[in-house]
Amino acid sequence: MRRALPRPRGAALLLVLWLIVLLASVVGAFALTSRVEHLQGRVLARGVVGEAAARAGLEYALGRLDEADPRRRWLPDGRAYPWRYRGAELEIRIVDENGRIDLNHADHTLLSGLLRAVGAEQTEAARLAGAIVDWRDPDTLTQPAGGAEDGDYAAAGLPYGAKDAEFESTAELLQVLGLTPELVARLEPHVTVYSGRAQPDPAFATAEVLTALGMNGEETVRLRERWNPGSGEPPPLLPGGVPLSGERSGAYSIESRARLPDGRESRLRAVVRSGGGALPGMTYTPLRWEEGASVR
Repeated sequence: MRRALPRPRGAALLLVLWLIVLLASVVGAFALTSRVEHLQGRVLARGVVGEAAARAGLEYALGRLDEADPRRRWLPDGRAYPWRYRGAELEIRIVDENGRIDLNHADHTLLSGLLRAVGAEQTEAARLAGAIVDWRDPDTLTQPAGGAEDGDYAAAGLPYGAKDAEFESTAELLQVLGLTPELVARLEPHVTVYSGRAQPDPAFATAEVLTALGMNGEETVRLRERWNPGSGEPPPLLPGGVPLSGERSGAYSIESRARLPDGRESRLRAVVRSGGGALPGMTYTPLRWEEGASVR
């Protein structure tokens, strides 16, 4: 009788082990992918919740601005108002655009004062204020204190010159010769293109704008925030006996920050004009809109 040949059991066992490892790797990769997608979906979902809460804060603020009861009415002077919405903690600040310096109407002195208030040196502030005026004015004459017309932009290697027309947004400051992104970031909270006023209204102005107007900015803001219109007391008086109250423009900068219980924060910064919206059913028109989020 013939002798039976030995079967290659070792090779078969090794093949089975490799198949088990391969299947385990596939299952592990699938589980990891599912976990990552679950976390991504959760982050996106929480982001939507945070954005909705921040937007609710903006719309609630517009309602409180128009409250008939002065005890419940919010003031657009930059003070912080807390609010809760479906578990989210919100902080809302409103500033009437009349309280900001209008880039298209402010004179050189006021612009220079604001630049100094945000940290520019006096000579530099005068030159940069001149560059802002030269950007918007239709002539080709440089301001007496310094400025920037087409030749200056060409000498700096820029492919454009002074616009010689009004600012359409505060972001245009980034194109003005000599203004750095850091300086523009310090300027933007205090300037506007929507008020149409040569002088800002002190009732709504920031400390920096009040300082540019020749007032004690910090002290005036403290004086204003100590006043509660719901108390029935008259508004505080500025030096010279002028009441610290103003006429609203209907255009507001609103910052709404929403913090969710899990630590996620959503921020909405917008400039809106109250009244009839651009679309049916809207109670305001967005003029500028910025959203962002962070996790802490």
